[in-house]
Amino acid sequence: MNVSGCGRRMEISELKAKFFALLREDVEFRYAVAGLLGLEEILRRLDRSEAELVRLREDFNKLREDFNRKSEEDSKRFISIEAELVKLREDMNRLREDMVEGFRRHDEEFARVWDEIAKLREETNRLREDMIAGFRRHDEELAKLRADMIEGFNLLRRHIDALGARWGIISEQAFREGLRGVAEKELGLKVEKWVRWDEDGYVFGHPSTIDVDVAVRDDKIILIEVKSHISRADAHAFKRKAEFYEKVEGKKPSRLIIVTPYADEDAIETAKQLQIEVYMGV
Repeated sequence: MNVSGCGRRMEISELKAKFFALLREDVEFRYAVAGLLGLEEILRRLDRSEAELVRLREDFNKLREDFNRKSEEDSKRFISIEAELVKLREDMNRLREDMVEGFRRHDEEFARVWDEIAKLREETNRLREDMIAGFRRHDEELAKLRADMIEGFNLLRRHIDALGARWGIISEQAFREGLRGVAEKELGLKVEKWVRWDEDGYVFGHPSTIDVDVAVRDDKIILIEVKSHISRADAHAFKRKAEFYEKVEGKKPSRLIIVTPYADEDAIETAKQLQIEVYMGV
């Protein structure tokens, strides 16, 4: 076994020596061996490259599948986002339209309010002017009424003077009726007899019939007492008649007037204190 092994090694050594000798000495052999060695390496490399290409192709296909799946998902996402954007744009357009409409209504309402304010201002100005004109007319009518009253009482005084000549033969009742007619005709006053029963005796201190002449002008009540002469007691009695009238009718007379041809000084002073106007002419 040892001899055989040694022989085997010797043969291999001899073959190597011859092989190396051929490589050194025989150019064609050397190129042939080199070509064989290079082709095998190339084939090995090609095998490795093909395997690598297959792996790369598989990786590429996987990447392409991932990319396609990602692209599809992105496309769906982009489509969803675009739909949301379209919806958002529509909502914004509707909101813009609502805002424009709201501003338009606001402007119209604001303009209407200003028109109402302008109309109210005009109405207020007209009302103020009417009130001023009314007050002016009222003052003028009061002045005219005062002048008419003065003229009427002057005329009444003249008629009283005329009646004075017949005073001795004319009764006080006839005298009063005559003066009432003069007041109605000359002063434009409607004079009526007001008669009530004073059960409590407020005027004279005992129950009695109370009568007084009443004239109404421009809703103003004027009580008129016509007597042939008056005293302090007559003035107080007339004042109590006015208070009794107010108590019964619920209306306060605006003026108290006594028409008489004669009154003493005490009666005139008392009437003045009681705010009673006294007209004398006989």
